[in-house]
Amino acid sequence: QVQLVESGGGSVQAGGSLRLSCAASGRTFIGYAMGWFRQAPGKEREFVAAVSWGGSRTAYADSVKGRFTISRDNAKNTRYLEMNSLTPEDTAVYYCVAKKSSAGLTRLDYDYWGQGTQVTVSS
Repeated sequence: QVQLVESGGGSVQAGGSLRLSCAASGRTFIGYAMGWFRQAPGKEREFVAAVSWGGSRTAYADSVKGRFTISRDNAKNTRYLEMNSLTPEDTAVYYCVAKKSSAGLTRLDYDYWGQGTQVTVSS
């Protein structure tokens, strides 16, 4: 059974930082693109960041460029989202995702989704 388990969420003041982790298990993820989406209360789920299997391609939402960094450790089947200069607008549930193709990294068509981890940024 495929599992994506997020960790590292929590509460932080504006300007602070958090590092989210996502541990993947249940199958081999060779060739899989991995990423993060988020959903704030009353809003649609939106793309945050993604990285191709080899790490040569990354994509970021305009709202997080320059503040968030996505990375992955394929040996550990783990990916990370380093979030800096957080603002209250970053408050959301963050979901780890994975899909076989590295095409369309920003699209919602990911095969696997984690349960989500809450990030709350106070002003």
